[in-house]
Amino acid sequence: MGVLSVELHTHSSLSHDGRDAIELLLGQARAVGLDALAVTDHDELEASLRAAELAPEYGLVGIPGMEISSGAGHVLALGITEAVPPGRSFGETLDRIREQGGLAVVPHPFQESRHGVLDEISKDELATADAIEVYNSRLLTGRSNRQAERFARRRGLPMTAGSDAHIAEMVGQAVTTVDATERSVEAILDAIREGRTTVEGKRTPWHISFRQAAGGAKRRIVNRLGALLG
Repeated sequence: MGVLSVELHTHSSLSHDGRDAIELLLGQARAVGLDALAVTDHDELEASLRAAELAPEYGLVGIPGMEISSGAGHVLALGITEAVPPGRSFGETLDRIREQGGLAVVPHPFQESRHGVLDEISKDELATADAIEVYNSRLLTGRSNRQAERFARRRGLPMTAGSDAHIAEMVGQAVTTVDATERSVEAILDAIREGRTTVEGKRTPWHISFRQAAGGAKRRIVNRLGALLG
């Protein structure tokens, strides 16, 4: 089939800190020439499953997934069809993903402020993941990305990139290019498992990162107030 351009880390309005509907994310993915998109909301799968259904209408492969808040930090689950519960240990979270035939990717592992896992687990345990996100567009400096890439290379782990977009216009800021045998979810995930990837990306402008963070904080406050008053 050849090389596909894949966005593996995005958030819709179903995430507590996401803003836009899945249709806007899909439209942006098509506009920037991507081949596949994964919506990975925080501890939610519903919007991602819907995005995967709609993706062919946008000329895209839709990869279902979510970003799970494990007991050690965040883990991306790609290719799953049932939500994995948050709060479980890192090892159990990986087991739950793999039971569904999914792919477990650790995003921004070296950034504690964004729930990277490395402060909670050993490097040996981190190396049990299926792949490491070595380029995340929302890091304000490149240091953590470089640490992640060095770690993945030393351990011989597959590498991915993700925009970590919380607004539609940032979809495609970071892309995993995948040498897949066909244009399907299964072929893309298999290629990642086998390390047939390269990564490319650019940093989210600081003012947009600030706006995404501020918008997320506002939505969390509104949601908490709603829960208390409801």
